[in-house]
Amino acid sequence: MKSCVAFFVTTLLPIAAQDAWGGWECTAESGYLWGLGTDTDADYEIIPTVLTLRSPVVWNWWEGGNGDSLTVRSRYSLLMEAFTKGPEDYYFGLAAAPSIEYAFASGESTLFLSIGGGAGWTNSAGGTEGQGQDFTLNWLAQFGLRHELTEKVSVLGSVFFIHHSNGGMTDPNPGIDALGFTLGLSWPLD
Repeated sequence: MKSCVAFFVTTLLPIAAQDAWGGWECTAESGYLWGLGTDTDADYEIIPTVLTLRSPVVWNWWEGGNGDSLTVRSRYSLLMEAFTKGPEDYYFGLAAAPSIEYAFASGESTLFLSIGGGAGWTNSAGGTEGQGQDFTLNWLAQFGLRHELTEKVSVLGSVFFIHHSNGGMTDPNPGIDALGFTLGLSWPLD
């Protein structure tokens, strides 16, 4: 875990701004996703594990008079997925996205939305239903709620969507669309 965090921290330019959550934040999440069957006939089910590093606030979009706010942070994620159903067995990837966050006036709860993508690697399976190659692109969307339990620990839950694509580099050109949930914990890195 420390080497993962060190990788992200040393490869990113530090952002000077600080936010109410104390700056850099790490989250660990897992859940379950079900294939939507839109890009392939394969019946996918996926257990995602997502390690995310969120930056301090990059942009204060809006601050309300009662203490609520809307901010934007950067998000960098390591995606690790186990396929419980489907032609492939695993997926490892990296993704980046903005994290748009609405902090309630209490300062204890935050709604967040992220939409972004990246690239990764799977053990591709042959045939018309599998990915057709190991290198894949990914696109994710996540909407959730984070609630502070203590100054050092928050719990979060979200609706999570992932798309895996071979970028049209094979024929046929299957992809994976999966939707489900994640639950996790977050903590500041200070």
